[in-house]
Formats: sequence, C-alpha cells, structure tokens
Amino acid sequence: MLTTLPTAFFFVAALTVVLTGISKSGFAGGLGVMQVPILSLFVTPQFAAAVVMPILLIMDIWIVWHYRRHWQGRVVAMMLPGAFAGLALGAIGFSWMSAEVIRLAVGIMALMLVAGFVLLGPPAARSRTTPAPVVFSLGAISGFTSFIAHAGGPPVKGYLLSQNMEKSQFVGTNTMFFFVLNAIKTAAYAGMGQLTWCSLQVSAIIAPMLVAGIFLGTYLHGRLDQNSFVKLVYGFLALTGVKLIWDSAPMLLGA
Repeated sequence: MLTTLPTAFFFVAALTVVLTGISKSGFAGGLGVMQVPILSLFVTPQFAAAVVMPILLIMDIWIVWHYRRHWQGRVVAMMLPGAFAGLALGAIGFSWMSAEVIRLAVGIMALMLVAGFVLLGPPAARSRTTPAPVVFSLGAISGFTSFIAHAGGPPVKGYLLSQNMEKSQFVGTNTMFFFVLNAIKTAAYAGMGQLTWCSLQVSAIIAPMLVAGIFLGTYLHGRLDQNSFVKLVYGFLALTGVKLIWDSAPMLLGA
C-alpha cells in the first residue's frame, strides 16, 4: 500500500507533523487537531489515526520527561475515569463505523472546533470555573474524540484553565493526561490491527519533521503574531471539514 499513496499525501502528512511540533513546543497550541482531518482527505480516518499515533506518543514521552516535576496528579486522576469511558466508546465506534461515517464525523468535529474558536475565542481566552459534576463528561468527550481523531484537547484545556495553574503545571498536567490516553490508544490500535507495517512505515518517514516543527515553534514563539497564525490555521481546518463532509455525505445518502 505504501507505493500506492500519492506524493501529495506524504507532503501534507509531513506538514501536519511540523504543525503539531509547533503546537507542542508552545506556539499556536491546539494545531494537532488538524492531523487526522487533513490526512483523511487522502486515506481512511482509521489509517490516518494509526499513522499519527506513534508520533503523538513520541512527542508525549519527550514532553512528559521535560515537565516531569510540573504536573498535578489530582487533576489528572479526576479526568481519567471519564476519559476511560470515552476511549471505550471511541473504540466501539472505530471498529463498527465505516470509513465514510468516521470521515463525516471527523469533518463535523473539525467544523465544531472552528465554531468554538470563532464563537468563544482561543482556549486561553475562555478561562472560567468548571463545575465539578461536568468533569466526567469533559473527560468522556475528550476520550472519545481523542480515540477516533486525536482531537481530545479542547475539553481538557477548558477544564485545566479553570484550575488557574501556573504555565508549566498547565503544560505538564495536560501532557501527562494525554500521555496516559495515548499509551492506552497505542495498545488498543495494535490490538485492533490498526497499527500495520504500512502505517508504521509512513510514521517513520514523516516523524523526523517533528524536530523541524519543534525548532520552528520555538523560533516563532517570540517573532510572529500567534493570533493571526492560529486564525489562518483554523481557516484551513474549516475548509478541510467542509471537504470531508462534501465527499462523504453523498456516499452515505446514496448507500
């Protein structure tokens, strides 16, 4: 299958890895949500998620080590029960839903993320107290969307912002939470047969671009207007969501 993938796929996949590296290095946080929606324009969402999975885990390991002394275990423990439930639901949907249904869901999810950005502003601008009863639901939503599209960040960031953490603790707690989720997801993907030799080859080919992304993110952090850059990226994410829905909806309606 590796030889059947178009050159454009590898170019776009490498670009999404760079964007994720930029996001993980502290500039324009949240760009990682773009990976699966964009790659789903070329391959099935299941394959796209499998390609991205090892790269996310590698990034998490590096950042967890970097922030190993800066995270709040109590907060992570509060979010995990809901996240485990969400992961289970995501695994069920991942196994039973067709590629077109997941592609449609990912497209809708992409537009919802854009709508949240347009209506509520960037996550850092939405700081407010999050009631304790909804923590489980936020964790569940994060777990579900994380499993099918690696897009579980917004609900968790909203909760963490309500905790008024110091910056390093915020990054460390967020990363530790997703490290746990991504470790479980990696095992689940392997058990479900999603991590194939082909997907791992693609991951290995594009993974070096992560270094470029981290370097670029560090460089851009103090040199470009982050708000303008994020708006541009979310605009592209909106176009991707429309494209996924446009391609998948007619096939589902005609089925």
